[in-house]
Amino acid sequence: MQSSNSRPRGSEGGAHRSTEHRERHVPRPAEAPGGMRYDDPWYDALASGWGETDGVGAPATGGVPGGRGAKEEGVPAAGDIYLEVQRSAAFQEVRSRYRRFVVPGVLLFLTWYVGYVVTATTAPGLMARPVAGAVNVAMIAGLGQFLTTFVLAWAYARHARLRRDRAALELRWDTQELTRSARGGAS
Repeated sequence: MQSSNSRPRGSEGGAHRSTEHRERHVPRPAEAPGGMRYDDPWYDALASGWGETDGVGAPATGGVPGGRGAKEEGVPAAGDIYLEVQRSAAFQEVRSRYRRFVVPGVLLFLTWYVGYVVTATTAPGLMARPVAGAVNVAMIAGLGQFLTTFVLAWAYARHARLRRDRAALELRWDTQELTRSARGGAS
């Protein structure tokens, strides 16, 4: 008896199936010492200092933020530094600029999109009205949806580049300097 994928089913292909399975064995990806797979697209542990060894094969804990190394008195924890940065006026300004662009942009686009869908379902006569030859109002509005998507993406990237990226990058560098000095690293 044959299965739907043209392989024998039941006891007909016993020995043949086991050798076929061994021949098509897919090798497992290599694993890092911590059990993380190297084929993981988000694997960036070595670039940030995580997963490195101390020279004798044991994972190094000194450079890992929040590691299990001994904690010194009077040195702020990384979590405290991030909370301090989050409460800072510079961070709040970056978030405010982000919200002032995104909230109206999303509301405008969703209104335009829902308006298009509602008009298409409630007023098919209006959407079927010809504009030029075989092109009708629905086609123009549908293409307008694509156009506004690209325009909104361009406007978002431009707004981020001109109004937020520099301030966010400065916050990032300041935060890294604070955490580096808190860990006792070089400034």
